[in-house]
Amino acid sequence: MGATAESLPTGARGRLLRRLPSASLLLTIIVVWEGAKALFAIPTYQLPHMHDILSVFISRGGSGHYWILLIARSVAYTAWEALMGFVLGGAAGLALAVAFAYSRLLERGLLPYVVASQTVPILAIAPMIVVWLGPASWLSKAMIAAYLTFFPVTINMLRGFKSVDPDAVALMRSLAAAPRQVFLKLQFPAALPYLFTALRISATASVIGAIVGELPVGSRFGMGVEIINAAQYYNTWPARLWAVDIVAASIGIGFYHLVAAVERRVVRWRPAGAGDQWQ
Repeated sequence: MGATAESLPTGARGRLLRRLPSASLLLTIIVVWEGAKALFAIPTYQLPHMHDILSVFISRGGSGHYWILLIARSVAYTAWEALMGFVLGGAAGLALAVAFAYSRLLERGLLPYVVASQTVPILAIAPMIVVWLGPASWLSKAMIAAYLTFFPVTINMLRGFKSVDPDAVALMRSLAAAPRQVFLKLQFPAALPYLFTALRISATASVIGAIVGELPVGSRFGMGVEIINAAQYYNTWPARLWAVDIVAASIGIGFYHLVAAVERRVVRWRPAGAGDQWQ
């Protein structure tokens, strides 16, 4: 007999129940997708069948290898660029947040420019960075990813530092705690939930930045290159572009869940509002 939800262990049952909404949503998307295609007679070049998209993953290229293996190098290249951008942007955002938290003058003078930097379209900045650092260098794409990463970290960590109870800070100072001790034992731990909220957002943004950086002419590998190549053959093989988009999205989803896994091990508590106050 198959195992029912009632017969499963408590932990397994909880994981199953948590996955049900996502599975139900995916099934709904497939039904609506195929239903809309049949109902409105949408041509394949506008909306391919779901099974055509999935078949791309197991199709074989000219070398006889599966398609998903052929783009593995591009996946790894984009993931590396996004990871480096994530690390660089996260470190820069954390450093800015600490500087703003300890210097009201720096906060008033630089924070408006930090906010203004996010109003410039990334598509306008990416070509300049690629030209400056070289189109063949992974660093140029990592810097674009870092540009999208640092802002959520800066704003959320600054909010986290300011959320610390002033009475707790006063108590530690009354006990002759050094500023470094106050920061490491009170302020930074209190801001950790805000940090991981920002990192979850930045994890997906770093992948977007890396792909955008690969779009200008000159990149040899990466999901941005795969997207351009698939778009060129869209009329004859539209399912390929959809498959490439799914792979690119999967990188961002993987980054998000990696950060979430680290958060579950590091952060054992979460203040009210830490999950949604990042802007």
